[in-house]
Amino acid sequence: MYPTRNDLPEAMRRQMIDLCNARLAEAIDLQTQTKQAHWNVKGPDFIALHELFDKVNEDVEDYVDLLAERAVQLGGATEGTARSVASRSTLADYPLKSGTGRQHVDALSSALAAFGKLIRGAIEQSDRAGDKDTNDIFIEISRGVDKWLWMVEAHLQPEG
Repeated sequence: MYPTRNDLPEAMRRQMIDLCNARLAEAIDLQTQTKQAHWNVKGPDFIALHELFDKVNEDVEDYVDLLAERAVQLGGATEGTARSVASRSTLADYPLKSGTGRQHVDALSSALAAFGKLIRGAIEQSDRAGDKDTNDIFIEISRGVDKWLWMVEAHLQPEG
């Protein structure tokens, strides 16, 4: 750890750095999956989904920064390289073959839901640890992920 005048106990900071880095791996993975959908979506809803996926990506990029910067604020280092993310992320692999818009919506919905569940677990862990600031970051991310899951999943609903 790096020296810091942050007054949180070192043990708590170490625990939160580890938690932030774990969720950082999944956030970066989610970001790349979102871009995969954005780049490869096809079909009659192309422009709507292409733009939606890009908006999701913008917010996920913000989540990546929040998590990485929090780890550094606590005296840690981030672990955000492609190799680190590939070895640490617990999200399912995104299907690489191009599919229909609906298939991309389904795949991205699954990734958002899995990430949301992990973030809710991090809310519980940071709350138990007593780090209200890190907890607040996870709560902010959870609200955003739930919003995007709702908006993406709406494309799976039947018309009418």
